[in-house]
Amino acid sequence: MYEKFEELLEERQTTAYRVSRDTGIASSTFSDWKSGRSKPKTEKLKRIADYFGVPIEYFLEE
Repeated sequence: MYEKFEELLEERQTTAYRVSRDTGIASSTFSDWKSGRSKPKTEKLKRIADYFGVPIEYFLEE
């Protein structure tokens, strides 16, 4: 999932910090996802999907 998030960051020329500020999701949450310490909850995935204008399934596909 995090790889797809990084792809969107690159495509939209933005940063995880900016997404954090705009969505209210803590930057540390993104770090935890990247390191594998935690997996995203559906509610947060939905917020990110809405932010980038993609369906939530985008993050669930392999």
